[in-house]
Amino acid sequence: MSENCTHDCSSCGENCPSRNSSPADFIEKLNPLSKVNKTIGIVSGKGGVGKSLVTSMLAVMAKRAGLDTAVLDADITGPSIPKAFGLTGMAEGTEQGILPRKTATGIDVMSINLLLDDVTAPVVWRGPVIGGVVKQFWQDVIWQHEDVMFIDMPPGTGDVPLTVFQSIPLDGIIVVTSPQELVGMIVEKAVNMAGMMDIPVLGIVENMSYITCPDCGRRIYPFGESRVKAIAQKFNIPVTASLPMEPVVAMLCDEGKIEAVQLDGLEEVFDAIKALPDNYKE
Repeated sequence: MSENCTHDCSSCGENCPSRNSSPADFIEKLNPLSKVNKTIGIVSGKGGVGKSLVTSMLAVMAKRAGLDTAVLDADITGPSIPKAFGLTGMAEGTEQGILPRKTATGIDVMSINLLLDDVTAPVVWRGPVIGGVVKQFWQDVIWQHEDVMFIDMPPGTGDVPLTVFQSIPLDGIIVVTSPQELVGMIVEKAVNMAGMMDIPVLGIVENMSYITCPDCGRRIYPFGESRVKAIAQKFNIPVTASLPMEPVVAMLCDEGKIEAVQLDGLEEVFDAIKALPDNYKE
């Protein structure tokens, strides 16, 4: 691919090497010491819908199920995975590659915040540079043996999500949304992008769907009734989940204790991930 590629094939000539390549030609290889089975992208059409929360909770569920689990934080400009897991300090490396940090329960994590001296410093980089870092997280980190890797994608359908779709062999994606109609429309963009890249959508998670009344247990829908099943039906997506607004979950995330969270609702989504056939990458 040309260094000046805009990913817009309409501007290319017929002899452009990128135009004449198959999607598999863009897939990057892992570090020779790495071995990864299932790779699951967690995507959203916009920010602020709880994509990183869903990524973290699915990783926690996988680890509790006895799976060797990893999280690749591809949201370079808005990394929140290390904070949710209480990870501080710098990642280390050897001559063979970068070593992921391990959480309290043993989940392997790599994020840009584990490589910065000041985690509050903004990452003011252009898209190609950010995309290059994401590819390095896949290529240069030693993911020694992972039964499942969750990739926390940047929101939207721009350059960096496209880089992930083209460079990392995803076995499927989970789309995260919130109940508002505008967000539902944006979700359709993310689903359509996955379709263009021939990556299956395993399920849709609607976060902040409802509040449970502490007195009577009745569900209250502050943004209106859920639309997640209608969207799933439109695109023939088999699994949906609705997660509540839960203050204790937000508190534990802020304290870096997401591995202590007990939150129901993602069981069917996790079952869909477990049901995927093995697809080891080395």
